[in-house]
This record gives sequence, structure tokens and C-alpha cells, in this order.
Amino acid sequence: MSAYILRRLLFMIPTLFGIMLVSFVVVQFAPGGPVERVIAQISGSDTGATSRISGSSGGDFGPRGQMGGSQIDATTSKYRGAQGLDPAFIEKLEKQFGFDKPAYERFFIMLKNYATFDFGESYFRDVRVIDLIKEKLPVSMSLGVWMMLLTYLISIPLGIRKAVSDGSHFDVWTSGVIIIGYAIPGFLFAILLIILFAGGSFFDWFPLRGLTSDNWAALSWWQKILDYFWHLVLPIVSMGLGAFATMTLLTKNSFLDEIRKQYVLTARAKGCTERQVLYGHVFRNAMLLIIAGFPGAFVSAFFSGSLLIETIFSLDGLGLLGFESVLNRDYPVVFATLYIFSLVGLIVNLLSDLTYTWVDPRIDFETREV
Repeated sequence: MSAYILRRLLFMIPTLFGIMLVSFVVVQFAPGGPVERVIAQISGSDTGATSRISGSSGGDFGPRGQMGGSQIDATTSKYRGAQGLDPAFIEKLEKQFGFDKPAYERFFIMLKNYATFDFGESYFRDVRVIDLIKEKLPVSMSLGVWMMLLTYLISIPLGIRKAVSDGSHFDVWTSGVIIIGYAIPGFLFAILLIILFAGGSFFDWFPLRGLTSDNWAALSWWQKILDYFWHLVLPIVSMGLGAFATMTLLTKNSFLDEIRKQYVLTARAKGCTERQVLYGHVFRNAMLLIIAGFPGAFVSAFFSGSLLIETIFSLDGLGLLGFESVLNRDYPVVFATLYIFSLVGLIVNLLSDLTYTWVDPRIDFETREV
């Protein structure tokens, strides 16, 4: 098993390289960029990004966006909207953002820095990217951890119960509720919860924004815990709706498929109780399919699945950070979050494979190729 783990760890290197290379190439051909964002902000045609340009304020600019009294024609510049700006200023912008180097050189410099988890500084936030991610991570972790925990703790027992009582009244009506829940988009359900329970039109039982109250510092430790979970109720319910439905049906179908196999009939013929058959024989085999889907569900819950929920409930997490960084062409944040998400996904995928061997010792990855 140690040789297999080593091969998988080594295989992560070319995988990460390929992910970053494809993303970097796509960005090179995408319209716009940090230089264009700054130029647009200077010309007054864009206010979406907060620039951090040294020497771009106060007396450096004359009327109508002139710098140092010289102008250039738009046809001589490779940047849209650069007319009226000094070429030296454009070169200064390119140097500050690193665009004075060839693309291949910038790519390998980025990989070298990322190998030591040096992600540089944000273009427009004047803060180190790693500090920015650390600042936003607790919000995404709060949503992801509790959503995954509640989903698995509720969906797996419910799915087993539905499989055991397949075709019963309980199975039919719970399936109807689950299908309806799956069909409702999470962001629409979040809006509905706000209208019903967050002071929209009916009740004002839950807070609308943030993970803590304004008087958080003045609360006792047990009041802080209650306040924290009080703020989490609506976001977690909104995020977990689709995952809950998917996991419940996946568990039911997986257990149904195993219950109908020959070894279950043999175990019953030997006098095993239904509980022994279900949890002593069926459980391990049925859980393999659920474990297989864990890496994707994990990454989605922590990073990519919370964007709309974070926006609706004003939660400043990684999902919202990544989205805003893409809009603002804040490439250090975009590539850093992509690198971290990809690395975490690969590690979780490896842990998922190792869990296979714990659930079912018959699985041997040692003799298989990566």
C-alpha cells in the first residue's frame, strides 16, 4: 500500500501541472486583464475593481487622464481605452503586474512560487493572497463541514430505511418529498427561507447576514455557540437540500442492489438476523459507491457549491472570493484558489481510495496501476 500511496502522490505533480497549464493558457486568450481594468478605472468607464497602482493618484495625472503631458494614439496601444495615457505609465503597469515578461516565464515563475505555497499579493486588495484565503476560509469551512456532516448523518440512515422498506407507504411519501427538494434550486429555496423566517414577509426568527451577531464579543461562550449555529441554520438548509436528496437516493439504490444479491440470501439461510445481514454484510459493500462520490461532494461543499448561498446571506467566503477575483481579473487570487482547490481534491480522492480498503479489505490497490 505504501508503494501505491507514493505513486499517487507523485502522480499529483503532473496532474496539478496540467490543470494550471490549461487554466493559464485559457486566461491568456481571455479578453481583458488587470492592466485593462486599471485603465478603465482611470478613464472612468469601470469602477468594479479597486486598483492598487503606485503613482496613479493625485498630481501624477493632469486633466482628461494625461500623465506627464504626453499622449499616445489609441492605434499605437495594445490596450483598449489607453488613449491619452503615457506609454511609460502603461509599461509601469505591465511591470507591476508582471506582464513585462513572456507568458511562459510568468507561468514557470508561478509554479516555482506555488511549490512553496508562495501565492504573492492580490492585485487589487493590497494583501497577501494566502492571508486573504485564510481570512475567508472559516466561512467556507463552517458551511462545508456542517453541511457534509448533517447530510451524511441524515441521508445514510434514511436511505437504509427506505431500502429496507422499499415500496412501503413510508418509502413512497419520503421519495416524493426528496424529489421535490431535489428539483428546487438551492438559491431559490434560500430566498424562500428568507421570506418565511428571516423577516421577509412572515416570521423574523433567524438573522439575514453574517455568521455572528454584532454583540458577539460580549456574549458568554455558550451564547457564542448558540449564536453561531443560529446564523448557520438557513444557509446550511439551503445548501444541503440538493446534496441531501442525492445522497439519500444514492444510499437507497446502493443498498437495494446489494440486498438482492445471492450472498444476502445465503446469510439469511444460515440464520443471521436482518440487522446482522444489513450491517454485517450489506453495509460495507453498499457504502463503496457512496465513498466513491465523497471527493466531488467534499470539494463542491467546501469551495464551489456555496457561491450563491454566500452571496444571498452576505457570507464572505471562498466561493464569493473566487467569483469576485475572476470578475476583477485578480489573477494571483484566481490561480491560488484553483491550485488549492485542485490539490485538496486530489488529496481527498486519495483518502477516498484508502477508505475503500478499510471498508472492504478485499480491495487491493497495491497490484493496480495508477
